[in-house]
Amino acid sequence: MAWETRRGKGRYYTRSRRIGRRVIREYVPKALAELAAEADRRDRLAREAERAKWRDERAQLTTIDEELDELDQVCVSLAKGALLVSGYHQHKGEWRRRRVGS
Repeated sequence: MAWETRRGKGRYYTRSRRIGRRVIREYVPKALAELAAEADRRDRLAREAERAKWRDERAQLTTIDEELDELDQVCVSLAKGALLVSGYHQHKGEWRRRRVGS
């Protein structure tokens, strides 16, 4: 998607498209060149806006995820404290009630 100039040929517009692994170059006739350039510019702006929208959403989700991780850590700490105060202990990752006596 570029305007190019060649000696003797003047100015013309080309588009490059990928089909599978190959890149195909399409030469747009002079009569349609301005319209094609404008359509490509609008498509490019729409794709950039879509990328920006997804980038903002990803940033927002990352912030929410970090806040949830922090909340999870607080809840785990509170649960541990409640179990310890209630007389439980952790044995190989499992919470068990302490034996009294023996």
